[in-house]
This record gives sequence, structure tokens and C-alpha cells, in this order.
Amino acid sequence: MIIDRLTHMSRLAGISLAIGLALAACSEPETERSDVAPPPSGEATEATRLANAAFAARLPLGDPGDFEDAQRGLLAQIEGDAIYDADGNVVWPIKASDFIAGESPDTVNPSLWRQAKLTNLHGLFEVTDGIWQVRGYDLAVMTVIRGETGWIVIDPLLARETAAASLKLVNDTLGQRPVTGIIYTHSHADHFGGVRGVIDEDDARARNVPILAPEGFLTAAVTENLLAGNHMSRRAVLMFGNALPHGPAAQVSVGLGPALPKGSVGLIPPTEEVPGTGTRRTVDGVIFEFIDAADTEAPGEFMFYLPQFNALCTAEVASGTLHNALTPRGAHVRDLLKWSQVIDHVLTEYGTADVVFASHHWPKWGAENVEKYLRDQRDIYRYIHDQTVRLANAGGTIAEVAGALPEPALQGEAFHTRGYYGTLNHNAKAVYQFYFGWWDGVPANYHAHPPVERATRLVAAMGGAEAALAEGRRAFESGDYRWAADVFNNIVFADATNTAARDWLAASYEQMGFQAESGAWRAYYLSGAQELRRGLPEVGEVNMGNKDFIAGVASIDLFNALSVRYAPEKMTRDPFELNFRFTDTQEDILVDVGRAVAFPRLGGVPQNAAATIRMKRSAFDDLMLRQRSFPQLVQAGEATLEGDATAFAAYFEALETPPFWFNVVEP
Repeated sequence: MIIDRLTHMSRLAGISLAIGLALAACSEPETERSDVAPPPSGEATEATRLANAAFAARLPLGDPGDFEDAQRGLLAQIEGDAIYDADGNVVWPIKASDFIAGESPDTVNPSLWRQAKLTNLHGLFEVTDGIWQVRGYDLAVMTVIRGETGWIVIDPLLARETAAASLKLVNDTLGQRPVTGIIYTHSHADHFGGVRGVIDEDDARARNVPILAPEGFLTAAVTENLLAGNHMSRRAVLMFGNALPHGPAAQVSVGLGPALPKGSVGLIPPTEEVPGTGTRRTVDGVIFEFIDAADTEAPGEFMFYLPQFNALCTAEVASGTLHNALTPRGAHVRDLLKWSQVIDHVLTEYGTADVVFASHHWPKWGAENVEKYLRDQRDIYRYIHDQTVRLANAGGTIAEVAGALPEPALQGEAFHTRGYYGTLNHNAKAVYQFYFGWWDGVPANYHAHPPVERATRLVAAMGGAEAALAEGRRAFESGDYRWAADVFNNIVFADATNTAARDWLAASYEQMGFQAESGAWRAYYLSGAQELRRGLPEVGEVNMGNKDFIAGVASIDLFNALSVRYAPEKMTRDPFELNFRFTDTQEDILVDVGRAVAFPRLGGVPQNAAATIRMKRSAFDDLMLRQRSFPQLVQAGEATLEGDATAFAAYFEALETPPFWFNVVEP
């Protein structure tokens, strides 16, 4: 039955596509309409207005429960219009989202507008006696716990500046105390990047301040933010709407939080990566009972229970939204089966807690509410997992399964399970990929043409650009923006200079963004529209390649990052080995430079190395970040080279620096 249904859906889609192509090929190009322009940007079409109204009609958007929880315990707010960096640049515009009030405009999905109102609430909030949260000044939430002598900071946000301002708000309101512990719940930068805004590394070392993180934290943080960081960061600009202005036709909310700050990202390595489930550590008199959650929301993640407070922290495993099984910026696919099992563990072990709080959004109070919250969170991830696999096992392809997965009843009742960040459609595809890979099993899709070549052939088959434009306009005018975007995108990839196609594709993306319940989907569509209209923004980059971050990365991981920049075609000499000796850390790194790879190895000094380079690790950081050249380091007495200097030069000349602002929404 399921196979028949999915097969029928596939056949209908194929018939519809065939009819559309046949009509386009057989009809005369609508040359008389070639100058028709899309509707003005920033305005919702009638189809979008109706779609958003229908969305609002089927949800209890007036339920006050979340608003009561999100405002509970407000003690103080940061005064002023913005948080600034040392040079006076705006890192976080506090007042920029004040427009989020009243009824939702036509240009915003009404459910996302409700979430935006909630994520826009900012200030210092009491969770329970001894635990507070600072919310609304970064993508994530910073929690502070009163220890015996100071503050234990949980997840010090993404940026140094927002973290420092948040801690100042805590000290100004609750009294000055030193930071006596840091907890990174997981390996995403918005939960550790601001650490240098709450503690100085030398001070932390001198006072033996514990910095605890889950097992595998540092490896995961480096993999995502350094090895693959350039590509992920570029797509994050679209996903988080970094280059969009704030406004009802632009940036409203990411769903997971208000937005990303534009400050300095750093890293202080943890003093311990805590293993296992049930492992206890005492930090400044406060007992933490950790629950391993690796390979759920992040490769390295834990939750924890605080027995002295009867409080549970679910990190980012359970929060006020359906999360991503595969984030649009790109990452490892996450295991939704394990995700649901980890939540079930805390449900059974700690479901009677007085309060549950997370690294995003607001807490839930009372054992009954805690239990329901955890059960709903568990069930939404298990539902997506089980039903995706069930439909796939019945023969569904990745797109068919995602299109056939119905919204479960619990999403109509529990707003924290709705797709404000992740979505049913995207997560079903991620589960399919987790088990079956990127390929859907259809032979024609196994070795298909690259996008530009495929688009060129498709547009020609449709009768040329004018005929394709006419088909796209018909779809747009009927409110079928998904098909319109597909058609216009093919024209743009066949000819990126086709202004009409670019304008219509931007208009299609914009309407899709206006209808999206997911803040991430909205931001991606609207950012795509903006890039088509204005070109690459060249603003909004989250810079992980800075000294504050690099300083916390292990030396071998830095060389692994260099290895993914190695261009073998630039190496014209025979293979050789280099040895790097870091005099301050007493590390030796051998780099085996060959015709295909530049393979680094920690330890061991080769006898026949072409050259040996000695310097401090901090000097190498400067070299890697291009803040100082090697001759400058030598002249300053901070580096020496023994052996063949041309080999050293050849290695570095073969390392590429990838462009950050590469095209994504156009060829």
C-alpha cells in the first residue's frame, strides 16, 4: 500500500512535469511578455497572504503558556541600543527587533512571528534560586550558577562582546563574583566562542578554573569550524541571514534564537573532556551529573543534572523548537534514533525535576510540565526517524519520503516541537541520508550532469530561455513558487546574466521565505533573493580563522587544516619531508609532502628531512593567519630554518587560501 502510494505520487509528479515540458516545447515563446517584471520586492503576494492566513487558522497561536514562561523571572536588561566591540562597531543591535510586536505582517509566517516575539525577549532571568539565564543577546543562552565562591558559566555564547556584556549584567544585578567554572555543553561555536569575554586564559590557568566539556569536544569543534569551516561559514551567512537587515520583510528570527552576533569568536581548550553517563564532577561546590549525548545535536555533547537544585539542563538536545538532523550550513548527519533515546533516558531518570532549561529558549517549570516537554521532544525525533525509515523501506525515494511525511498531531499542540529551525521535510531527508546516503537509488541520478550543464540542456529542451521564463511566470502567478523557483533557477544556471530570470527567481525565493515557518529556511530564501538582486554581500562573515580561536586548537589539527588546502598540482618537485619544532610546546610535527597529499604526523624527527623549522607555536599562528611572514619572524629572532629553504617555500606556495564569498545561489 505504501509503495503503491509513493509510486502513484511519483508517477503524478512525472506526468505533471511531462505535461509542463510538452506545453512549453510546443507553444510559441511568449515574446510579447518578455519584459514583464516580478512584483515589487518586500511585498507579499495574494497567494502568500492566503497561505499565511490558512497557517494561522490551524494553530492555537494565542496560547499564552510560552509567553508566561519566557517572561518569568525577568530581573534586568542591558540598557542602551546596542552592544559594541572595542572599535565601536555594533556587535548586537538590541533595539533592532523592536518592530516585532502586534499581529504578524503578511510577509512573515504567523507561527514564526510568534516564535520571534518569544526569542526577542531579552534580559537576565531567574530560573530558580541559584540559577539564572541571560537571554536575547546572542543566538544562544548563557546560564550562570551560583557556586560557593563565584559564578559557574554554562555556554558563554558565540562572541566575546556579547558574553562580556551578559556577565556584566549578571554582576551589576546580582553582585560581583569571579568566574570559578566554565561548562561547554557541546562543540558548536555559539556555546564556547565568547569564553574570552567571561574569563582570561592566564587567569583561568592561575586559579585552576575548571573548564569542562563533553568527550570529543575539541576534535568536533576543530572539524566543523576549521577543517570544513570555510564552506560551512559561507552557507551560514545564508542560513542565519547575517547579511539581511532587520525588518518584517527581512531578518525576523532564526527560530533557534534571534540572530547571530557580529563579534570576536575565540576558544579556550577545556581542562577536561568528561566521559560517559552518570559521571559526576563538583565545580565550586556544585555537583554536576553528566549525561553523554554525543552524535545527537552535536558530535560532542552532554546534558547534566544538578541534584542540589533538582534541575535538568538539556543543552541543545531538547529546546524550544524542532532541531536539525542535518543543518543547512552543512555538518555530519545526526542520529535521530539515538537523539530520541538520549531524551528518553533523561525523561525516565530526571523527569521529576522541578525545572528543565536548555542552551536556547526558556525553561519549563514543574514536574508535570517537565515530563510532558521531554516526552514531546523525544516523540518528535522518534516519529521522524521511524516514519522516514518505514516509508523508505516501502520503496520511497528521498524526495518522496520527505513529501509524504505528514505532520503529527503533537506538533499542533506543542509549539516547542514545531519546525522553527529544523523541519519535517529537511529532517526526513537527513534520516534517509543517514541510512542510505545521498543517492536515491534511481540510476539516472547516480551520475547526473553537474548543475550548469544540466540546466543548459533543460532550458534548451523547454524551448529556450523565453519559453522557460513563460513557464516560470505561469507557475509564479498561480502561487506555485516551488516550481517557479525550479524553472527560474535552471535559466540562471544556464545563463547567469539573464536579468529577467534572476529577478523572477529572487521574487520566487522571497515569497517562499515569507511563507516559511522555519527561521533558517526564511533566512536562506531571503538571503538568496538578496544575493541575486545585489550580488555577494561581503558582510556578515563569522570569522573562525582568528587568533583567539586558533590559539586553542591542537597543533596537529592546524596541520590537518593546512592539508585540506594543499593543491598537489602546484607541487612540481620530488616528494620531501619537513619537520616543524615548536620550542614552547616541545612538539615535533613531520609533514610528508608528496604528489597527492601533504600528510602531517605528530612526533618523530625524520633523519632526512629537507628542512627543520623551529619557532614558537604562537609565531606559527601568526604565520598561518598571515599576520606576519616567515622572513619577519626570522628577522625578529622568533624562527630559524635549517636545510633546504626552497622546500619550505614550495610547501607553503602549494597551500591555497579558499575564497569565502563563493557563489551558492548562482553558478
